[in-house]
Amino acid sequence: MGSKGLPILAIRATLRAGWRRGQMIRHIVALRFRAEVTEAEKQQLYAGLAALRGHLEGMEDFRSFANLSPETAVVQGFRDLFWCDFRDAAARDAYLADPAHQALGARLVAAADGGLAGILVVDVAL
Repeated sequence: MGSKGLPILAIRATLRAGWRRGQMIRHIVALRFRAEVTEAEKQQLYAGLAALRGHLEGMEDFRSFANLSPETAVVQGFRDLFWCDFRDAAARDAYLADPAHQALGARLVAAADGGLAGILVVDVAL
């Protein structure tokens, strides 16, 4: 039992409902880098994006990954990805408008195979 006699499951359901109201946002970016972009260059870009957490309120998390899917035809060259978690859509929107993010975004476009065609963005509510 939780506080005031509420079962733990009821408390968890209440917390989840509160999160839905705030609509935490996961901003997912899949990347198809040009062949000549090195792993070190990718890591520099990711480090710059991760550093945005230090000055953007509401940016809760940043993670980067390699796409390990064996479905080459479906992957279409999008072998790298990152995501940022934001407290809500307003925090995500502040990130999109941030000059440091825009500068890093321009570097990502320059490093992507085909420019914008080498970047896929999906935002989902958590």
